[in-house]
Amino acid sequence: MNNNNLKRAQAYIDCYNKNHPNSGCCCCFGPTGPTGPTGPAAATITVSTTTTSDPGSAASVINVGTSSNAILEFTIPRGATGPTGPTGATGATGPTGATGVTGPTGPTGATGATGPSGTGATGPTGPTGATGPTGATGPTGATTTPILSIGTISTGAPGSTATASITGTSPNFFLNLTIPQGATGPTGVTGPTGAAGATGATGPTGPTGAAGATGATGPTGPTGPTGAAGATGATGPTGPAGAAGATGATGPTGPTGAAGATGPTGPTGPTGAAGATGPTGPTGPTGPTGPTGAAGATGATGPTGPTGPTGPTGPTGP
Repeated sequence: MNNNNLKRAQAYIDCYNKNHPNSGCCCCFGPTGPTGPTGPAAATITVSTTTTSDPGSAASVINVGTSSNAILEFTIPRGATGPTGPTGATGATGPTGATGVTGPTGPTGATGATGPSGTGATGPTGPTGATGPTGATGPTGATTTPILSIGTISTGAPGSTATASITGTSPNFFLNLTIPQGATGPTGVTGPTGAAGATGATGPTGPTGAAGATGATGPTGPTGPTGAAGATGATGPTGPAGAAGATGATGPTGPTGAAGATGPTGPTGPTGAAGATGPTGPTGPTGPTGPTGAAGATGATGPTGPTGPTGPTGPTGP
């Protein structure tokens, strides 16, 4: 008899004596016997791992423990992917913002007098003089690490020669570049017309310049080369985006396959030989990039090489 049965029996006796105080002892009990030996420990079941296998494969449960202390490893196949739901309808395009009022145009100043034109004739190129002897090498100056920065970058006329020059004083030098504008490529395919952006505010009207004196009109000189194209003006802000269309309904999830019934656990067999090593798990995420090392000292600037020929201009994109 275990401890719970003893407590239950004692409760019955106490209840009877309370309800029959004068009945005397209905029965007699001897001294309590010694406690019996501890019974076997209750069996335990622990879930070790749960692995998802490919759709259509068989589900399995493996006991890697003992019959009294079971450690279960589950392998459950993944359900088939349900069909893709239909694509939702495209939302309507939002309305175009109203165009702001354009301010009045200021008066045009009077045209100044046209100066005389015409390019004088270029004189003949003189012969190249003989190269003089090389002078003696001067003393070596104090070593200073030069610092070369980008100065100005200018656009030359199409067909002109690219030039590079270095200005400044030691140790701070500036590299100035003049790059000729390439020939205009073929016109690309016209892209779709974007939504009209809101018109920016009109800037204030500048003051009217003083009228220049009208001089005598000189002869018309030859037409000069075409100047470099001016920078493209800033694009106006994009109008508000239209509301997003409603999301299409999600397709139904495929049915989950029925789990097979678990059979009774057989007796634990002898420990088998170690199985083959399983596949390597996925690589973990890349750790953060370490700090950048200190920059090394800038080497001395070498002599400027000859300017290479300008490559052909690529086609203009859309």
